[in-house]
Amino acid sequence: MSTFTVKAEIRWSDIDPNFHVLHSKYYDYCANARLLILQQYGVSMQVIQETHIGPILFREECVFKRELKFGDEIEIKVKLLKANADFSRWSFANEIWKNGDTLAAIVTVDGLGWIPKKENWPYLLNYISKRLQQCRMQMILIHREVKFLKLDFSMN
Repeated sequence: MSTFTVKAEIRWSDIDPNFHVLHSKYYDYCANARLLILQQYGVSMQVIQETHIGPILFREECVFKRELKFGDEIEIKVKLLKANADFSRWSFANEIWKNGDTLAAIVTVDGLGWIPKKENWPYLLNYISKRLQQCRMQMILIHREVKFLKLDFSMN
């Protein structure tokens, strides 16, 4: 699988006075899509809460292509662009598509692994390292784009 696709819904509260989606909501849609994908592969909010960790974002940038409006059907396609072997640094591209055929925005995110919320850094480094090493990922570099073929966070 080269991308992960997550559907999102435009809510009334996402709309500005001109009846367009607020620019900040584009970031929210993509952040939610990334969390849903992590959850799908075993890194749930419960795991994040129990281990007191959270991702660090160094850069989050949106290139707006087309307006989103209330009633548009949107999908977020998430692609891994690059990552260190231990996932201590990573980059994702999040494409927001409207009505199945129009690219509305591209949100690029660069991040640093995970930061502990409590003073258990050695434990967390070990825990996250083991989880990510167990994640068997095969990547193919095609036209400067890394494609996800398989992602498995099982603890087998």
